[in-house]
Amino acid sequence: ITSKGANFLASFLLDPGNASDLTGSFRLYKREALEKILPLVTSKGYAFQMEILILAKKHGMTLGEVPITFVDRIYGESKLGANEIIMYLKGLVKLFFTT
Repeated sequence: ITSKGANFLASFLLDPGNASDLTGSFRLYKREALEKILPLVTSKGYAFQMEILILAKKHGMTLGEVPITFVDRIYGESKLGANEIIMYLKGLVKLFFTT
């Protein structure tokens, strides 16, 4: 539920194009894309992933996705706490106003 809410909010505020998951997934980038984008990235934490996607779109790069399936956790606990949620929201607001 948290991931779906975070993705909805990010998609609504940032308009990531055809990216279906801004908060996580397995991604591959062309070397040229990373060489162009990484020097521009200023975000930390979860916002880092979103900023890369938004900058790629802004620079006219295309995105291809391969679906992955997450299995519900059986053992252990989520590492996502209040600090991570606050950091995510701060990063999201920053990206909204700067990209």
